[in-house]
Amino acid sequence: MLHKNVYLQSLAYELPSQVVTTNSICERLTPTFQRLGIPSSWVCALSGVNERRVWGEGESLADIAARIARKVVEDSGIPLERIGCVVCTSVSKEFIEPSMACMVHSALGLPETTSSYDISNACLAFLNGISQMGQLIDQGAIEAALIVDVENSRQVIENTVRQLEDPRIDLATFSKCFAGLTLGSGAVAALITNRQLAPQGHKVVGHVSLADTRFCRYCVGTISDIATNQTGLLKAGIDLASRTWKMAEKTLAWSPERIKRFICHQVGDRHQRLLFERLGIGLEKAFLTFPFLGNIGPASAPITLAIASERGEITSGDRVGLMGIGSGINCSMMEIAW
Repeated sequence: MLHKNVYLQSLAYELPSQVVTTNSICERLTPTFQRLGIPSSWVCALSGVNERRVWGEGESLADIAARIARKVVEDSGIPLERIGCVVCTSVSKEFIEPSMACMVHSALGLPETTSSYDISNACLAFLNGISQMGQLIDQGAIEAALIVDVENSRQVIENTVRQLEDPRIDLATFSKCFAGLTLGSGAVAALITNRQLAPQGHKVVGHVSLADTRFCRYCVGTISDIATNQTGLLKAGIDLASRTWKMAEKTLAWSPERIKRFICHQVGDRHQRLLFERLGIGLEKAFLTFPFLGNIGPASAPITLAIASERGEITSGDRVGLMGIGSGINCSMMEIAW
């Protein structure tokens, strides 16, 4: 799908101050590693994640979401009454209802005419939010939309470590739980608008998506833990990404040469290398944050985009490709003309 009149006006992120290093996790799991014959260095080597962040105990995700949402709106200069919809795309939840978007709506004092609801699709939800809101903007139904995400991996990491400390666990259980050790935390928000409200914004060119739900049980997460068929998920995800890339070639005229910088959902080192090898993309085209942020779920790609821009890795005129593979399995690819 190509967008006609959708622009990224502003993008803001916030990272927790508390850092959890992989070395500190490995120290707790030393007895498990010794019993299973796993070198502790294997954890870092396999994932490439050296550290990740967590929000402080008792911090409200709704408050964090409201804070980053307020920042992106203030940065945009767009009046609140022009925002037609606010959506939240977080995997992390403090409660089942109401929607996190309602909390943001209330905290910002958005008008009653502004719709609010959550979008859930594992690690792709933020890209889905941009796409869905972009369609409403293209249709003229709204002028602007706010997309917000906040993730907190504290509980999953702690529960995973506790589970792996159990002397009864075997190597298969360790492999199934491993993804829980790589998760990170962060908050991000984007404001997208029509061209009239964002004459200097970055054009959202379009996106393509594919689903292969035969593998919907290869990665199953709850509020407290995550279980993954690592080998199966990696293979199925990269196979789906390869097919999605062919759609991007046709719809978005993508090629490794035409896209200046690829911003991916950051899973880990092995995933990144195998994905780019399959797609024929040089690793130098990727901007990586997983070594110091881990996998922040749906917040990963937009936070990485914001950091890349902040560090001058993306400049005016660049074609930027956002890519992600999410549990389900789903794959999305989106282009932004910077």
